[in-house]
Amino acid sequence: MDRVSALDESLKKTLGPATAKVMAEHLDLHTVGDLLHHYPRRYEERGQLTKLADLPLDEDVTVVAQVADSRIMTFNHGRGQRLEITLTDGSGRLQLVFFGRGIHKPHKELPPGSRGMFAGKVSVFNRKLQLAHPTYVPLGRASGDDESTEDTAQAVDAFAGKLIPIYPACKGLESWKITKAVDAVLPRAAEAVDPLPPALREGRGFASLPEALLKVHRPESRADIESARQRLKWDEAFVLQVALARRRYADAQLPAVARRPVPDGLLDAFDADLPFTLTDGQQKVTGEIFADLATEHPMHRLLQGEVGSGKTLVALRAMLAVVDAGGQAAMLAPTEVLAQQHHRSITEMMGELAQGGMLGGAEEGTKVVLLTGSMGMAARRQALLDLVTGEAGIVIGTHALIEDKVRFHDLGLVVVDEQHRFGVEQRDALRSKGKQPPHLLVMTATPIPRTVAMTVFGDLETSVLDQLPAGRSPIASHVVPAQDKPHFLARAWERVREEVGKGHQAYVVCPRIGDDEDDEKTKRKSKPSKEDEAEKRPPLAVVEVAGKLTAGPLQGLRVEILHGRMQPDDKDAVMRRFAAGEVDVLVATTVIEVGVNVPNATAMVIMDADRFGVSQLHQLRGRVGRGSAPGLCLLVTDMPEASPARARLGAVAATLDGFELSRIDLEQRREGDVLGQAQSGVRSSLRMLAVIEDEEIIAAAREEAAAVVAEDPELTGSPELRTALDALLDTEREQYLDKG
Repeated sequence: MDRVSALDESLKKTLGPATAKVMAEHLDLHTVGDLLHHYPRRYEERGQLTKLADLPLDEDVTVVAQVADSRIMTFNHGRGQRLEITLTDGSGRLQLVFFGRGIHKPHKELPPGSRGMFAGKVSVFNRKLQLAHPTYVPLGRASGDDESTEDTAQAVDAFAGKLIPIYPACKGLESWKITKAVDAVLPRAAEAVDPLPPALREGRGFASLPEALLKVHRPESRADIESARQRLKWDEAFVLQVALARRRYADAQLPAVARRPVPDGLLDAFDADLPFTLTDGQQKVTGEIFADLATEHPMHRLLQGEVGSGKTLVALRAMLAVVDAGGQAAMLAPTEVLAQQHHRSITEMMGELAQGGMLGGAEEGTKVVLLTGSMGMAARRQALLDLVTGEAGIVIGTHALIEDKVRFHDLGLVVVDEQHRFGVEQRDALRSKGKQPPHLLVMTATPIPRTVAMTVFGDLETSVLDQLPAGRSPIASHVVPAQDKPHFLARAWERVREEVGKGHQAYVVCPRIGDDEDDEKTKRKSKPSKEDEAEKRPPLAVVEVAGKLTAGPLQGLRVEILHGRMQPDDKDAVMRRFAAGEVDVLVATTVIEVGVNVPNATAMVIMDADRFGVSQLHQLRGRVGRGSAPGLCLLVTDMPEASPARARLGAVAATLDGFELSRIDLEQRREGDVLGQAQSGVRSSLRMLAVIEDEEIIAAAREEAAAVVAEDPELTGSPELRTALDALLDTEREQYLDKG
């Protein structure tokens, strides 16, 4: 077996079909190499206890802890029994619960004072953290019936050393079973292909890859762990940065039409009518974009900025500059609501300049057309004609823009709004419509820490807008603990009425729509057991909440609903009425998360706020405080005060700094999730690298990668690195980087 294929062997052959199936389905591990790169999450020492206070809800965990007490309880008038065991680490507590006839074995094997390793999914019952029916290994003696005695005995033997590896696990495959599986494949680590060029490895004093894999799985000391982790982090950072450096290199070879601003054209006329001056940040970012547009290879730039920092204005000025230079610009939005909102706000900002060729339009003006899937045939035919003849300098639309029928006269710039919501193939299809590759500007209102920008958007240059324009109002944010303090929620509705009484408007956001189809999905997704039924309920829904509010605390106010399953014309009509002040309170899903701009809306109540992510809450909150009156955002939750969800909401309420919140968000989520959501095409490649903590490694790896690619773009002199790159970039991921 050659060096490359040894680690590609299926786990079925090594571990058997049953174990391999669980690993594939629940852990996405398919080959020997996958398992060798499934690293321990942490390491316990035999004398140490796991910190129980930090356990994440709804996750499979493995803990090493001490039994504080154990008791058998009866219920159903003595007909049923359950065993409750309380674990402690001296600072926190965790309850184990066993039911039925199987309670006597753990009762006997886990007496107070004993220690063990326990695995299960963390839940909350009666406001206490618990594991229901966990699997366990008493440390120091075997546990289990005849079938599992050998397994657990071997597991305990594996922990004879000082350090116990704790692996990311799943139901049916506890950490100690993964330990045994890793032991079976660990000898293959000697055949791992080392991606780091020898000069780089020696220059930084790294161990070889086989040695690092041995040390990370079976360390003899904490120093072993640290040296192995550093080496493995470098592998991930370097191979990913080489992929991105090759993309940047390839982009630099593509031809593009330079689009230089022309004096006394659309842009100058637009600027002359602006009722305010650009912020320093807007001027700086505009300079970076205009410099890129003036080059003869395609701009690839990410424009990120705080909610309300004026990204749309910067993008519009870039589009006007391209129109002045004889080209056309297309703005791509992820939803019809957002496309219509952009079209409305851009035509308002441009005034008569957006009516080129029309009666009353400015002489130097152009047409700004909207193109969405729900447009009528006549309007659609006219928009398509305006694009192909060049009458329309600017088009704003949804995925309808990328259909085969859409033809441009001379597409010079593509602006993609909210990139993380847009498919790679869609972006690529629009870019292919230019005579030469058009310039590309990606906008996101989700602040991205520098290291994430270097990984997720590593093929793009980055511009940051972190100043808010003058006149924007602060937003006060508060957590409303509805279950602990119901009068707080009553006061929230009073505050909404007060804002409406002052002539303002409000949003109420819910996680779910609430029609029949939606309800059925929720029922299928979560079927709570009798034990936790009282603790779990479906997310609050727009339809239900709107009904209760109009019949209760907001009776007499003009309340309407908005959600993604409504007909496009109906959605647009609701948004127009809300923008015109004809609706007092809009009860909506996250369809209003980005781009919706109603300066008169000053209050937002987010129901079940704990069910939203940090960045999403920040986005939603950005819909208020857009005018001169101060904004108010109330985060309603039923979660207990000590829960991680409440801590997350507290963090959102405590700061309006999106970059700080994005760090918090990232720290609370797995790296692979973050990259996957951004369509990085590197779905789960970051197993060891933490993009927030490892900024120095990522920056250094980026420099090393750029130097390697500049010297040898095809990597002909680094076959091992090429092999690692091929493993990282399967077909789908390679397409992402080719289309970036």
